[in-house]
Amino acid sequence: MNYPIPDSPQEIFALKQQPVDEELVASAIAGVIKIVRSQGQSLEDLTAQLLADDPVLDQQQRRWLSTVVTQAWESFG
Repeated sequence: MNYPIPDSPQEIFALKQQPVDEELVASAIAGVIKIVRSQGQSLEDLTAQLLADDPVLDQQQRRWLSTVVTQAWESFG
């Protein structure tokens, strides 16, 4: 992977400066999972946040992202 897994929200935010590709998205998702876990939140907490109404993603996109994040969460064990 060309991008390290972010350790903080600031590092995730800094990824916006990079061109978007699959590795960048994977790094951002891994970083979010790492941060959420370090804060003692569960997959259910994260899923609820992902599925909440959002002006950027429509409902179908939020469900798809939730599925991807769930798979990543489970693969990180």
